[in-house]
Amino acid sequence: MKKTYIQLFLFLLLLVFSGCNDEWKDEQFENFVSFKAPLTNEGVSNIYVRYKGDQKTTFMLPLIVSGSTLNDKNMTINVAVDADTLNILNYERFQNREDFYYRELNSQYFSISPTVDIKSGENTALMPIDFTLKNIDMVDKWVLPLTILDDVSNGYKVNPRKHYRKALLRIFPFNNYSGTYSGTALRTSMEGYENETPIVKSEIRSYVVDENTIFFYAGNIDEERQDRGQYKIYATFNETGGVSLRADNANIKFKANKDASYTISEQMDAVRPYLLHRYIAINNIDYQFTDYTMVPNVDITYKVSGSLILQRRLNTEIPDEDQSIEW
Repeated sequence: MKKTYIQLFLFLLLLVFSGCNDEWKDEQFENFVSFKAPLTNEGVSNIYVRYKGDQKTTFMLPLIVSGSTLNDKNMTINVAVDADTLNILNYERFQNREDFYYRELNSQYFSISPTVDIKSGENTALMPIDFTLKNIDMVDKWVLPLTILDDVSNGYKVNPRKHYRKALLRIFPFNNYSGTYSGTALRTSMEGYENETPIVKSEIRSYVVDENTIFFYAGNIDEERQDRGQYKIYATFNETGGVSLRADNANIKFKANKDASYTISEQMDAVRPYLLHRYIAINNIDYQFTDYTMVPNVDITYKVSGSLILQRRLNTEIPDEDQSIEW
């Protein structure tokens, strides 16, 4: 009797395994094409482009083919600028606050090819985007919106999942001095109340003007202000360690009370020995300005003093310094 059970069990095993095949060799998921451009909390994908004036800088945007097997055919992917998606994003996030809207990057600042080739046997390709960013005004929040177009010949299928066929690239040109500074050592006080508790911001973002110049907003003004463009403070770095501060709007009555300076120091990371920390400190900041738009018909003078510190993290194992920066 026991022998009969064993024979029956072996027979059942034979039936089970005879029904198996190598289905893992077959495609389990569709080969969909998509951008690799993950979104931030702001609904866009931040990219950083080295500022070179009127010279071209190329950014490589990845395209990927999803699926469980290797892509087995040549594909020509059609790409286009997608203003409609940007318009929808602006209204859904900001409603009627048009001063917060992302602006579509003007065609004078970039060029792209309308097609990208992905070869058979490859699941990725890089789409070159050429930027020429001279004279770009970073008061506006520039975005390059791209989409993958459907292929009527069915040479490829676009990933149907939300955001995968879109790339909303917010452009941040950078030079050696731009980025987000720690502002905890910079104090802003109303004139006549210097002994009161000053206004301190944890972070102060700076923006590129040219290869050696950045701007930031005066005092406690930031991107939340509708009139922020009227309160730009320019900082130009020279080779001798000096920083000259100026403003181009006479209405803010900007005055630098002393010359600022900067220092650069470097330190290797204690945990990751390949990571270099580069610190840029702007010292002896001392200026005053007038806020003439916050309260109608009332001028409020502020005094700003202290220092700013920027930290750059560079992966020394990557030879291209622009690519080695960990933003």
